[in-house]
Amino acid sequence: MRTSPPNIRSIGRGSTAVTAAALALALTACGGGSGGGNASSGSKVDPSAVKAALDQPAEITFWTWVPNIAKTVDLFEKKYPNIKVDVVNVGESKDQYTKLTGALKAGKGAPDVAQIEYSALPQFALTESLVNLADYGAAGLKDAFAPSAWSQVNVAGGIYGVPQDTGPMAMFYRKDIFQKLGAAPPKTWEEFTAIAKRIHDADPSVFMTFADPSDSGSASSMIADLGGKPFAVDGTDVKVDLKGDAGTKAYADLFGQLIKDKLVDGNASFTSDWFQSITAGKYAVWMTGAWAPAVLDKYLPGGKGQWGVAPMPGGVSAENGGSAVAVTTQARNKEASVAFSEWLNSDPEAVKSLNAEVGLFPATKAILDDPAFRSAELPYFPGEKPNEVFADMSKAVRPGFQYLPYQVYADSIFKDTVGQAIQHAGDLNAALAAWQDRLKTYGKEQGFTVK
Repeated sequence: MRTSPPNIRSIGRGSTAVTAAALALALTACGGGSGGGNASSGSKVDPSAVKAALDQPAEITFWTWVPNIAKTVDLFEKKYPNIKVDVVNVGESKDQYTKLTGALKAGKGAPDVAQIEYSALPQFALTESLVNLADYGAAGLKDAFAPSAWSQVNVAGGIYGVPQDTGPMAMFYRKDIFQKLGAAPPKTWEEFTAIAKRIHDADPSVFMTFADPSDSGSASSMIADLGGKPFAVDGTDVKVDLKGDAGTKAYADLFGQLIKDKLVDGNASFTSDWFQSITAGKYAVWMTGAWAPAVLDKYLPGGKGQWGVAPMPGGVSAENGGSAVAVTTQARNKEASVAFSEWLNSDPEAVKSLNAEVGLFPATKAILDDPAFRSAELPYFPGEKPNEVFADMSKAVRPGFQYLPYQVYADSIFKDTVGQAIQHAGDLNAALAAWQDRLKTYGKEQGFTVK
């Protein structure tokens, strides 16, 4: 989920303690065998019972950190007045995960429904802590969502959440910097490198873009964009290949050289220095998820009209953020909780509200393909149609990228390995190898079979 700078940063700042506790639960549930996981509870529920629950009295507690989402929940309660939803913000994603893990371990105190980022979903899905929504007929929603979003909620053979938002990457660029050079946004990575050199030669204080040494989420997205698939998960069997994976090497070779040539700045994002730098025009390009317009509008209002939006170089993309809504096994009324989760994220009225009033980039095809949505002009980008670019990039997301079942831990040590190389213009390939070694060691210590 990426809706404001603190939430964006949360992906890269996981808690090792949270991960270890969650994995202890996970391996107890899975039994440690090959192909583990709890794809089904063995008890199927007629989808008609889920629909019928909307008209029965029920109370639901929903943990989420998303600002203003209560506006969409209000629409649900107005339509289904028998169900009362208590929206609770127990902290940003990592803080919520700490409390959620503690409640799950204690066997009480967990919410009925919880917001969980795609990157963190596997570590909760491998336990018996989330309801497999396939048992409640959720598979029927598959065609309603973008394939990249739907694939993220499919874990260990089950469906462990309803996609809420996505973050297909696009290239945000400073129009004034490109206009001074008479250059157009690069369509290939070769053009990207050439323009980066021209920009820096023209003004050594300006960089093509930046790479955050503490943000593994953005680095993973770039790896995925370049075709990388360094992680593979099948139950408790895990493969980590940050040394030999072709897309990962392409990322290391490309950005390693750009950083060494001082064309890309190794700077932590969403700090006061970063905001000052991006406001001053230090960076010509920001490659990030489709959630960024809300950030630009809120935190850099003076940049209105300065920024344009273009496809990623190469014409393909990757997800950079996004989350799902999951039902916990402690839910008091599972049918009503499932029904709420499905309505919140697939009903046309709800999805339009999440986009227009809450600022989330949609995961549903109905909105992504809607001509009115695609052609809408966002005030921050006068004369442009950014949603058209974002929707096209959503369709161009490379399939098949997986997160580790201990991704929160992986994110937490990124800054100590790859981050050091980014910050000090070191060898990215060697740093990725070091990250791999630590990830393999940790996975084995937690009881996973790691290759």
